[in-house]
Amino acid sequence: MSDKPRVRFAPSPTGWLHVGNARTALFNWMFARHTGGSLVLRIEDTDESRSHVAYQVSLAEDLKWLGIDWDEGPERDGAYGPYRQSQRLHIYEEYLKKLLSTEMAYPCYCTEDELEEERQSLILSRRMPRYMGKCRSLTREERAALEAAGRKPAYRFKVPQTTIEFKDLIRGPVRFEGDAIGDFIIVRSNGMPAYNFAVVIDDHLMRITHVIRGEDHLSNTASQIMLYRAFGFEPPLFAHHCLILGRDHAKLSKRHGSVSVDEFRRRGYLPEALINYLGLLGSSFAGGREVLSRDQMIEAFSLERASKSGAVFDEDKLRWLNAGYIRNMPSDELVRRLEPFLNQAGYETQSLDPEWLKKVVESVREELTVLTDIGAHIDLFFPGRYEITPEARRILAAPAARGALGAFDEFLDTAEGDPAHIYTAAMKHAAQKTGLKGKDLFMPVRAALTGRATGPQLGQVFEILGVDEAAKRLRQALKEG
Repeated sequence: MSDKPRVRFAPSPTGWLHVGNARTALFNWMFARHTGGSLVLRIEDTDESRSHVAYQVSLAEDLKWLGIDWDEGPERDGAYGPYRQSQRLHIYEEYLKKLLSTEMAYPCYCTEDELEEERQSLILSRRMPRYMGKCRSLTREERAALEAAGRKPAYRFKVPQTTIEFKDLIRGPVRFEGDAIGDFIIVRSNGMPAYNFAVVIDDHLMRITHVIRGEDHLSNTASQIMLYRAFGFEPPLFAHHCLILGRDHAKLSKRHGSVSVDEFRRRGYLPEALINYLGLLGSSFAGGREVLSRDQMIEAFSLERASKSGAVFDEDKLRWLNAGYIRNMPSDELVRRLEPFLNQAGYETQSLDPEWLKKVVESVREELTVLTDIGAHIDLFFPGRYEITPEARRILAAPAARGALGAFDEFLDTAEGDPAHIYTAAMKHAAQKTGLKGKDLFMPVRAALTGRATGPQLGQVFEILGVDEAAKRLRQALKEG
């Protein structure tokens, strides 16, 4: 084994990157960075009917967006490639020959219908469904006859009737009985390697020292350890983390809402927030900290603190984290992140004054939970999109509203100088002239300037709009009132 830890993230490109798989990638990445080891990205694309290049491209983009980089794999060649299983078929063929030569594997000619019939029979007799070894002892002549009849074999591993024990780094001692595991397929009839077969060969040849993955793979570990023993390989250490669950405590799926990294990305979540939240799911950090940078997560990461029980995905908690990252992001960076969402909402950012746009963003950042919120919060700054809501109209219809607006507008007629100072002076003038104060004074002004009952600080809005636009809106409100 390697002197330094080597871990791998090995997704199948059969769909968009699920947040559960992203968390597995994150755990492996944090472990590698914490220990000074290496992370290998391996693409397990032997399912020809479901694997697509588009998913591979999206996978790489999502990992990069999350800030999860790999040391070896696609786009980053290393000493143990190729890193796509579809390019390693010749390797699997050689290892199949080794098992056949030692009679630890055999061809199986059973059809899908025959296997299903056997499965149903075992279920009816209340026994564990498994392959019972029908083809295990076929003679050479019987095999030849089946092949002459057009049957193409799959290949099965002869499961020894022994106990399989290992110590999981998260779950502690784990034990499986070999007699409960039927002879499993290692190479399908189309020549493609099965998961358990290929992964053992790849992990060994790529010198993987630790396999960190979801608990849904726990039962696979027994089969894999048997293959390690059959080949004379030293197994890696295993760590099976808990799964991400929906609020109903079922495995997180599309019926719970968004489940892919790409969906959260398009909905305006920040990678810093999503990676932070995924790190909290099924793990804990010293001192109960919840908001951590990548470097802090790497420093604090420990498999020993990983939970054995499922972690419920709470999008409200994710939204809270995301809003916090938006509030604390430098203004220039926040504007850059918002640009694609502004353009998508119909605001052509290239035609806007950068400094003015930065002031607008700064004024509404406290209102934003996700980046896609931006369009609904800055429309009040654009005359062509400004409109008075029914709630604002009710405020403007109050008996004292007209006096407040008139006094405020009166001051603007002769006002000169800095808009921030003009706003303060106009409010003071309106208060003195009308005797109004508090909400009775500023709510009508807010309703007229923003068209809303709530929103950014009114002084900031006035300064960004400028005296002329503010006066125009006040007079429009007076006219309509």
